[in-house]
Amino acid sequence: MPGLLYEQFTVGMVFDHPWTRTVTETDNVLFSTMTMNPQPLHLDAHFAATTEFGRPLVNSLFTLGLMIGMSVNDTTLGTTIANLGMTDVGFPKPVFYGDTIHVRTKVIALRESRSRPEVGIVEFEHTAFNQNNDMVAICKRHAMMKRLS
Repeated sequence: MPGLLYEQFTVGMVFDHPWTRTVTETDNVLFSTMTMNPQPLHLDAHFAATTEFGRPLVNSLFTLGLMIGMSVNDTTLGTTIANLGMTDVGFPKPVFYGDTIHVRTKVIALRESRSRPEVGIVEFEHTAFNQNNDMVAICKRHAMMKRLS
């Protein structure tokens, strides 16, 4: 399913994305090492066992990327020009190995580009939940989107 063009979005539109993804230890280790993040809370099970969590946490930037990535198929696949930024990023609960993530996206604002009439700006709010419906991540994202004409 291709993404939507600017004019196809409406404020208040909600997408409950059908994708789910179980996060693995491999995901976390690869992402953390590829991004040169040596935080032992992500990579050292013995260290993590001594923390309040008792086990390794999934890297929050992996969670952010997964949340936004899971929204692409329904919203911006082939129709986004660029992401302009993410704001109000939060991680109210940790993600652990074995958690299965699902995502909801809401369109919270639309505006025509002031400098480029061929594009529009869509503000999305992405929210990720684990298998217990606990919110594990949230952010707002501004995307520059193609227009019909």
